[in-house]
Amino acid sequence: MMLKLGDSLIFNVQGALIPAIVGGTREVDWNRVQSNFLVVFPNGVLEQAPQFSVLMTRVGNTQQSAAFQRDLVARFPNVSAIDLGLILNTVDDILNKVSFVIQFMALFSILTGLLVLASSVIISRYQRMQESVLLRTLGASRAQILRIQAIEYFMLGLLAALSGVIMALAATWALAYFVFETPYSPNLWPVLTVMGVVTVLTLLIGLLNSRAVLVRPPLEVLRAEA
Repeated sequence: MMLKLGDSLIFNVQGALIPAIVGGTREVDWNRVQSNFLVVFPNGVLEQAPQFSVLMTRVGNTQQSAAFQRDLVARFPNVSAIDLGLILNTVDDILNKVSFVIQFMALFSILTGLLVLASSVIISRYQRMQESVLLRTLGASRAQILRIQAIEYFMLGLLAALSGVIMALAATWALAYFVFETPYSPNLWPVLTVMGVVTVLTLLIGLLNSRAVLVRPPLEVLRAEA
């Protein structure tokens, strides 16, 4: 319901009907764990309506809180004592679990991409071998072929890791924003670590997959692959 200045409303306050006119509006941040008053009346309006008072205090630890609540209820049975610290801890625990799920989904997407990338490197082994044999036939040294393959696999792993990270962050941001309706602030250190691991693993897998070309004569490799 959208309210505008000057709208006439009737509020039911504990059974008492109170007419009012909207004199101002403001935005409420529901993501913050604090009191958000939906309606604020001026003085002289709610004094005749049923009402109750809310008092807040702070204690040092949970033992003092329990003792304070016990003594308060013993002396004033009609007073309700609510431990806001327990509520805040529960909310914080839920938010931490949500954050863990979002980060796990991002890392899972990246690791899945790593498996797909490793499979594609292994499948393209024959093509890489043909290229290396051709270079050796044309007179390229083992060091030159190793350098070429290292640069190729490094760039391949870096681009794959970067694309996977971008897609994972975009998916987790959409999940946090549209589903959980919370701001998303990713921790970049795990993401950079995963990118480095993916790039290094791609480089190692590619070089190990092509080691036969570097240690065996080209003719022997062609005969083995024929």
